[in-house]
Amino acid sequence: MMSLIAILGFGFLLGMRHATDPDHVIAVSTIVSRERSIWKAGLIGALWGVGHTVTILIVGAAIILLGIAIPTRLGLTMEFSVGLMLILLGILNLTGALTWITDKFSPAHPKVEGSHAHLHEHDAKLHIHWHSHAGATQHHGESMGAPRWFEKSAAKAGAEANAGGFVNLGLFHTLRPLFIGLVHGLAGSAAVALLVLSTIHNPKWAVLYLLIFGIGTVAGMMLITAMISLPFSFAGYRFTWLNRGLIVGSGVLSLAFGIFVCYHIGFVDGLFTSHPMWTPS
Repeated sequence: MMSLIAILGFGFLLGMRHATDPDHVIAVSTIVSRERSIWKAGLIGALWGVGHTVTILIVGAAIILLGIAIPTRLGLTMEFSVGLMLILLGILNLTGALTWITDKFSPAHPKVEGSHAHLHEHDAKLHIHWHSHAGATQHHGESMGAPRWFEKSAAKAGAEANAGGFVNLGLFHTLRPLFIGLVHGLAGSAAVALLVLSTIHNPKWAVLYLLIFGIGTVAGMMLITAMISLPFSFAGYRFTWLNRGLIVGSGVLSLAFGIFVCYHIGFVDGLFTSHPMWTPS
């Protein structure tokens, strides 16, 4: 019994180490590169870990409990999807599309039809500037027709962002790391399940190990995203050139590593050839 508990504890540590895999770190660096809050970045990392754990549990449990064998091409395709995800994230970062998407769906940047608002700080006080798309006169502090609740919620969101406190992520910012985590879970799920089967022969304990492993991954990714966000939080808007350089660097790294992964899986491992070779790792 004690040895089994030790194995489960070791699974938690392995899960934390699994979070440091290069493709995982590069992926989350692209989605937290525009965050200014360490708490928010940590939450994004936790959501990524939850998505990753869900895939690990589903695929791993199918292998352990049902004895499902994953075909070579399917296994390679699962890993190839991770490379495509890294390429997509890199392109979105470098083209600025990620900024547009973030601004459009961010709860801290509310929109009103026909106008948009910006939060500005003057003399340690927050003010809202409204800009009309129809060319109307700009208003400071109060909008023509803008409801009071909107001004208060926008000011509150800006104050929380400036304070670096916890801010509601919103639907888009919640689903994005979850989906990326789900995709990344495909690449390592088979290897983790096979490793567990070779160590723990009781199926129920093996599935429990997968859950503990996933919890460790969540904890590890929270720490990693919090640390990654530190230089971005430090740069903030005070050092625009440094912040821009960090964002571009994360985008280039994601794009380059994604291309490398796709090439290696597609041609070295043989996904696009007549003789594919796949060893879960």
